[in-house]
Amino acid sequence: MGLFGGKKATTDPAALAEAQRRQEEAEVNVAFQKGVTALRDFIAPSSIELKNNYFQIGTRFARTFYVFGYPRSLYTGWLSSLINIDEIIDLSMYIYPVESQVVLENLRKKVSQLEAGIQIDAEHGRVRDPGKQATIIDAEEMRDKLQVGEERFFRFGFYFTVYANSMDELDFVTHKIESLLGQQLVYSKAATSQQEQGLSSMVPQFMDQLQIRRNMSTGAISTSFPFTSADLSQDDGVLYGINMHNSGLVIFDRFSLENGNAVVFAKSGAGKSFAVKLEALRSMMFGTEIVIIDPENEYQRMCEAVGGAYVRLSLNSATRINPFDLPKVIDVEEADNALRSNLITLHGLFRLMMGGAQSQMVASQVSGGMVAPALNPVEEADLDAALIETYAKAGITNDPLTHNSPVPTIADLYDTLLHMGNTGPQLAQRLRKYTTGTFAGIFSQQSNINIDNQMVVFNIRDLEDELRPVAMYIVLNYIWNRTKSDQRRRMLVIDEAWQLMKYEDSANFMFSLAKRARKYNLGITTISQDVEDFMGSRMGRAIVANASMQLLLKQSPSAVDVLADVFKLTDEERKRLTQFPVGQGLFFAGQNHVHIQIIASPTETGLITTNPGQVQAIEAREGLIDNPAGNIDLGNQPAPGAAPGV
Repeated sequence: MGLFGGKKATTDPAALAEAQRRQEEAEVNVAFQKGVTALRDFIAPSSIELKNNYFQIGTRFARTFYVFGYPRSLYTGWLSSLINIDEIIDLSMYIYPVESQVVLENLRKKVSQLEAGIQIDAEHGRVRDPGKQATIIDAEEMRDKLQVGEERFFRFGFYFTVYANSMDELDFVTHKIESLLGQQLVYSKAATSQQEQGLSSMVPQFMDQLQIRRNMSTGAISTSFPFTSADLSQDDGVLYGINMHNSGLVIFDRFSLENGNAVVFAKSGAGKSFAVKLEALRSMMFGTEIVIIDPENEYQRMCEAVGGAYVRLSLNSATRINPFDLPKVIDVEEADNALRSNLITLHGLFRLMMGGAQSQMVASQVSGGMVAPALNPVEEADLDAALIETYAKAGITNDPLTHNSPVPTIADLYDTLLHMGNTGPQLAQRLRKYTTGTFAGIFSQQSNINIDNQMVVFNIRDLEDELRPVAMYIVLNYIWNRTKSDQRRRMLVIDEAWQLMKYEDSANFMFSLAKRARKYNLGITTISQDVEDFMGSRMGRAIVANASMQLLLKQSPSAVDVLADVFKLTDEERKRLTQFPVGQGLFFAGQNHVHIQIIASPTETGLITTNPGQVQAIEAREGLIDNPAGNIDLGNQPAPGAAPGV
């Protein structure tokens, strides 16, 4: 002891080092606890009110669930309906590996118990329980896979929390999710009296306080992989836009599918023309030829910008297309049938021109007058004989060697009908307006156009309404003949295709092209804003079913009902289709579909936009119109997630 009886300070080096270490450790713990408190205070909500089967965070209501029942087998992507639901939801999975030896021993005991139970039931004459036998088979199969290392065993806990703005909404979402899971024999239950533990289990701090788990193998666990949004990003192809599910790029080659056909449906102003023109521009960079039927003069500026050929069809233009033209096919077998095939096409064309075989158009819709009756069997036979004779007079027969001779015209057919017996003169009179009457010239003379260009646009805006379906039919046949003669990769865009669906013959012809297009490396894009008219046709539905790619932009409520039936849309997709902003929609490619945002660069936008303000600004900038005030600009350039023009 010291002089005053105090305890003498230690001088032992080891003791001093230990004391120093303890002091440093205490300081570290204090700092850590201070940091934890600060972090907790930073991320915590203003208040949490816990109830029996829900809790309230601030103004939001929430409920935590646990999954307790699963079907005998789980398929890949069984969680997709829950993940892709348009509700705020948190998911949490806990996976605990289990030693294989422990599992093998438990499986052995379980199999022995089940076999004993089956034997006892048999001895007492009870009805055989198929569930026990199935369990034995599953257990033995699992035991075999575990023994060879093919599978491992896990304990799996799956919890989720849903959020809503009110209790009524929370109950509605609860019922909605329970129904979705119940359809797959997956059963969930609210964590009654355990909402606090459920919330702690959902927070990313690795604390499973609910501890409700199920035995699962590697295969079953793998099916629960949560990232099930479709990924439509290939190594090559055209950039279509942004995948709104995962912010990835939608890059796709439509010709890699079963066929290169596509359909685009949208209400006016939703962005369908913008999307199609964007695809056309980007496809040209890969060497694809683009042919467009333009009913509203929407494609002219783009066509001229890329040096394309713009063919204007009207009664006053010098452009002529002869429907009697024959394809210069290379295939020997097809060459033998070239004349016969064109005769069949001409039958449909002349029924359309003479007012016959109309499936859905009423009399008042055709020039405000009476529709001529459909051709009867005698008239059909006379027309067929006249077509064959007209070609024969020009020296053209089924022999492919004669197909290089100058082809006849409608005027020649008119002359043949006029001088033959039976109904020929009457048919000639019905054809007269196309030879010497109101519509003379445009389709009654030899063709004088050349579509040897990477982009060709046929403008039919200035044609009379009655003549438009006829013009579209003839142009399609001309393009088809060219396609069979020169089989390059082509994309044919048919805008306002509903006009062809009103007539049985033109609808049948269009479907025939869609079916055979792949053989000739042709992809047909069908565009329509009148969904009801298009889908109301039997051929219209067939064309949609044949197309491997579909783009659905914003729709009217009545159109959504029709599309939902055809495309098997979910309730959520139906709701979204009526609410999509401009340039957003559902993009279907084969078996995959995503929520897409069409997006273009400022340069592309300048070429393809039809937004009146942007078009005026572009023309002012290029000096095409006066802009003395200098107060017009392109407006906001396209930002991610926005299509600037339609």
